[in-house]
Amino acid sequence: MPISVVDTPREGFLPDWVDPVHESDLIERRRAIHMTPEVGWCEFLSTARAAEVLSGLGFEVKVGREILQPDYVRGRDPEEAQHAELYAKDQGVPRQLLDRMEGLTGCVAVFDTKRPGKTICIRAELDALYMNEPEDPEHLPTRENFHSMRPGVMHACGHDGHQAVLLELGRFIAANKERLTGKIKFIFQPAEEGSRGAYAFVRSGVLDDVDTIICAHFGLDQPPGTVYTAPSKFLCTEKIDFEFIGRPSHAGMHPQTGRNALMAAANAAINLMALPRHGDGMTRVNVGNLHAGEGRNVVAAHATMQIEVRGANEKIKDYLAHEAVQRCAGMAMAFDVQMKHRVVGEAVDFTPDDSVSQLITVCAKRARYCRNIQPHLTVTYSDDATVMFRRVQQRGGKAGYFIVGAMPTRDGQPIHTTENVDFDERYLTTLYDTYTNVIMALSGEW
Repeated sequence: MPISVVDTPREGFLPDWVDPVHESDLIERRRAIHMTPEVGWCEFLSTARAAEVLSGLGFEVKVGREILQPDYVRGRDPEEAQHAELYAKDQGVPRQLLDRMEGLTGCVAVFDTKRPGKTICIRAELDALYMNEPEDPEHLPTRENFHSMRPGVMHACGHDGHQAVLLELGRFIAANKERLTGKIKFIFQPAEEGSRGAYAFVRSGVLDDVDTIICAHFGLDQPPGTVYTAPSKFLCTEKIDFEFIGRPSHAGMHPQTGRNALMAAANAAINLMALPRHGDGMTRVNVGNLHAGEGRNVVAAHATMQIEVRGANEKIKDYLAHEAVQRCAGMAMAFDVQMKHRVVGEAVDFTPDDSVSQLITVCAKRARYCRNIQPHLTVTYSDDATVMFRRVQQRGGKAGYFIVGAMPTRDGQPIHTTENVDFDERYLTTLYDTYTNVIMALSGEW
């Protein structure tokens, strides 16, 4: 697709460094990714794209089960993943590459300079969301004809932009390999939505050699060009799936012999939403869905429920999760049904290292289209990158996170679309510049 953009020269770029990436490259890459969204643990196309691009640039690439142990994978639907793998095959992903994945998505790409130095890690998310692309003419992908080709699935959180920036950053690294030291590791993580994917990378040892990890996110609702270098108040969260198993019976002839899983789950849902809040900080509880029953004249023998709890810190999160399980167990006992549960996602709170936040500040100031630097932003959401951060920090490394404000505007005013599900593509360049400056500082030894 033709990209109409005037590439802004990169002023003040360090001498003897080469930047082969243009703004139009970033936009074109993002738009191609946007058209083929995939949900969590189904990102076979996205994994293959990252593997093929970066292996061609000299990165050592591993995918799927080459990096992840299946026992640590959370919240994956095997049947859904199988269908996604077949779709990827139909779309031209090589059978050899799919065989390497062995049913699991995700990619780790490492550029080894073969010179002494530290290991730097940057993460991008692969997954999209279950939602339809807006048909609003103000919605850029609709207006510019790069909307999702898959009904019911779209990139609505900026992950397509994060992937595009990392892939183009790979070109920057390859072009400047003689000036770099140590190792640069990219993690393309599945299933960030629902906080499901990071845990498997941590438990599989992928982070254990990392000295510094940095992640970023577009702020779709934040002023364009404002970079927040030390966002805070990430909420701890736990995602729990419940299953209630009763006994079916005819609701007219033998209602007394049945054990109603639907009623147990429905009462549990009401009791979960009434969980007492915590005096030490913010709490959030949500019952996301509940499915139950077999027919109108049958006492329901089966029910499933998906919930999440969030807290300002891990103590509060653990309290809410424990109470949630206790209440569901209590309702199961009251209705004489069985209850099973499993944790399918997790994120923790996070305190960035000051030295990394200060470095991000310096690097963002040198980025194109950066208009303003703010040290703090209260985010009140969860990102399972925090699980990775904690692992690196526990092992003596450092971690940082920043947000690039990229709210869509027209004539200087915010664009109010049917859903706030897009970002201003100009700030792909801001994110890319900030990352290249970080690489030059940490691996190129400014």
